[in-house]
Formats: sequence, C-alpha cells, structure tokens
Amino acid sequence: MLYWTFVFLVVAIVAAIFGFGGLVSAAAGIAKILFFVFLILFIVSLITGRRNRV
Repeated sequence: MLYWTFVFLVVAIVAAIFGFGGLVSAAAGIAKILFFVFLILFIVSLITGRRNRV
C-alpha cells in the first residue's frame, strides 16, 4: 500500500511539472488517502502484534 502511495505521489509531481492542475490534485488526494490508510493499518498491526505476544 505504501508503494501505491509513492506511485501516486510521483504521478502528482510529474503532472505538476507538465502543468496538469486537475490531475495533480486528484493524484495528490489519492496519495494522501492511501498514506493515512497505510498508517492506520500499520498502527493496528503493531497493537495486535504486541497483544498476541503477551
């Protein structure tokens, strides 16, 4: 999932260089959403991983 976040971030940067405003905002928005989903899933997996070891 983090891989896709970076892919959309790169797409947003490349689109910004070429001046595609609508595509930049869409790709950046998708990258932001994917990053927060990854962050939430990562935190949940850390919590559940610690609970199983005890």
